[in-house]
Amino acid sequence: MPLQYKTGLLPCQRARVLSVRSSAGVVRHLVILLTLGALTFFAGLGRGAIQDSDEAYYAEAAREMVESGDWLTPRYNYEDRFQKPILYYWLAALTFKIAGVSEGAARFPAALSGLCLALLTYLCGRRWFDPPTATLAGVIVATSFGTFAYGRAALPDLPLALFITLATWMLVEALDARYRDEPVRPAARRGWLMAGALALALAFLTKGPVGVALPLMTVTVVAWRERYGQGLPWLSRCPSSRDIVLAALVFVAVAAPWYVAMTDVHGFAYLDRFFVDENLERFATDRYNAPRTVWFYGPIVLGGLMPWSPFLLLWIPSFMQIVVRRERRLTSGAWRLILWAAVPLVFYSLSIGKQPRYILPVLPPLALIVSRSILARLADSTDATKRHIPLAMCGTLAALALLVLGGLLHRASPLLFALNPSLSQEGTAAIVVAGLVVLAAAWVRRRWLLPTTLAVASVITFLSLQFAIASAADLEPVQRMAAMYNAARRHGDASGTYRVLVRNLIFYTTVQQTDLVDLPAAYSFLRSPERVLCIIAADDLAELQRTRGIRVRRLGEVLYFNPAAVRVRTFLWPDPARDLETVLLVTNQ
Repeated sequence: MPLQYKTGLLPCQRARVLSVRSSAGVVRHLVILLTLGALTFFAGLGRGAIQDSDEAYYAEAAREMVESGDWLTPRYNYEDRFQKPILYYWLAALTFKIAGVSEGAARFPAALSGLCLALLTYLCGRRWFDPPTATLAGVIVATSFGTFAYGRAALPDLPLALFITLATWMLVEALDARYRDEPVRPAARRGWLMAGALALALAFLTKGPVGVALPLMTVTVVAWRERYGQGLPWLSRCPSSRDIVLAALVFVAVAAPWYVAMTDVHGFAYLDRFFVDENLERFATDRYNAPRTVWFYGPIVLGGLMPWSPFLLLWIPSFMQIVVRRERRLTSGAWRLILWAAVPLVFYSLSIGKQPRYILPVLPPLALIVSRSILARLADSTDATKRHIPLAMCGTLAALALLVLGGLLHRASPLLFALNPSLSQEGTAAIVVAGLVVLAAAWVRRRWLLPTTLAVASVITFLSLQFAIASAADLEPVQRMAAMYNAARRHGDASGTYRVLVRNLIFYTTVQQTDLVDLPAAYSFLRSPERVLCIIAADDLAELQRTRGIRVRRLGEVLYFNPAAVRVRTFLWPDPARDLETVLLVTNQ
């Protein structure tokens, strides 16, 4: 009876109290993550026009899906688009049907995926480690630049990262559904496996084979390591053959019908176009993306994890102890996180065609690594100074990153012509103040003050970027051009775009556009005997007039800053004469 004497509770009553406290802790953590996610991913989601980039493909294809009523074949610019699978188009089109066609609705599936990715990281961390590690990791995912940037773009890459993360975690659990000495239950293992199969199918419908290959490769490497590296009995506890067959049926039932229907309508040429051209060639050739170096993703990963990436330095002492001095060994959980982050990084680094957004699946395991590193320092009670200095240095680097960002935005202010100048200055000032507060918090010896302050500073920075830097309160150039275009267009007029507003203008005009790929094509288009409208930069029109003597009538113009053309030099040495374009609407009659 000692327990009853000390606490006044019987063991069963104490267990019930602990369960209630644990549930209350989960609710509190989820409220924190949902609040951060609402600010990071959804606040001002509709601000900013659809960009003249890949975002326009998905937003416009979803709009045309609703317009046509054909939910099988994606179409962009009223032509079949076979480049990507269907899931993001469906999600955006469904949002359009519910909420109407808008920028926010086009981006809603990506924003929701960002929030779910933060929650999924929390749930995984809570099961594998402990509540503090899980909560901080979820906060890191919710307040990292990579998830913020792609959670506000109508692109399938963040949903793909969500499904890859879910599939990886579920399949790891299916191979070993025993933690904290829990007995392995076949029903639990079967549930993990079915959930993993469903996640693989959704990833396959989002981006194709890569959504299946990455989780399977990661799980295979982790399983090999835990079976042969540490002698854990994974392979003796594999799911039964019946469960594997059932999981395969779940995958096929979810993933296959759309591909079968597309093949039935468009023939086997579609399969060749998608699986060979859009997957193998995109990975192994420079047909779609310019070749980049094998270390291209190093800075991209650090940038995507900002402002938390400096805290990766906290792992250096552990690396020295484990790899160099061999004083201790990595735990099974640490190995899982390292391999989980390494496999996608190696896979994409070996590809020829690289894009920054491809690497998003590494952020959840890296967030868990950073979370564990920070908490290990906070929990180190042997020497307060030894514990504090590394955290302070990492916090200082994070603060400097915010201050540098504010300084670069201030230098680029002449280019941010579409914004309210005072609002732009206020946003830049908010980022600088956030950086200074993080710098001060880094050197205050109070546990949790630094990570808490950095999370809040990240949210302030992101909201400043969204409301004061990256979007205008009034119509943006493409929207003003679309308004002028719709006012000038007569029934039957053909229209074309040359090198500017090529992808996103159609979203606002809802009129098919001809992509004029070079100056001869633009010249031929403007020489048409029928009346045509053309959107062209003033410099390109001047070149046509100088070399070909083309005569046109100007109907309107806008000043345009193309975000896709931004480089580091754009911020360091901004030049409005070089970086701003005058875009014209002209007609040949």
